[in-house]
Amino acid sequence: MKPRYMLDTNICIYLMKQQPPQVRARFAECYVGEVVISAITLAELEFGVACSGESQARHQALLDSLLEDIPVVPFEAQAARAYGPLRATHRDRTQDALDKLIASHALSIGATLVTNNEADFRGFAGLRVENWVHNH
Repeated sequence: MKPRYMLDTNICIYLMKQQPPQVRARFAECYVGEVVISAITLAELEFGVACSGESQARHQALLDSLLEDIPVVPFEAQAARAYGPLRATHRDRTQDALDKLIASHALSIGATLVTNNEADFRGFAGLRVENWVHNH
């Protein structure tokens, strides 16, 4: 099955915390294989776990559980090729390098990016964005 949705980091965190409930409900409506995360997002999540101090073991268990339900898509050549033009078009936006990588990855596989930070992805040509927090 071709992925329909790629989850941004904040949506993964909401699923791990099971809050807000509308995100979990929307995820439950999807079929296995329709929802993926980028390897870039996994890197961000692993960084969050590594920085979580005394909660690290609990957070790692939550992440591992999430990854049982959501496949990680490798960032491959097609995504790298999509990144060049996207970044060139938005070179004035210097603070969001990882967002540009995630947006490029979603574009390269034809997936809709699901995020609660819609402003971070505004203006990326061809990128479809949904917010499962406010648009359920």
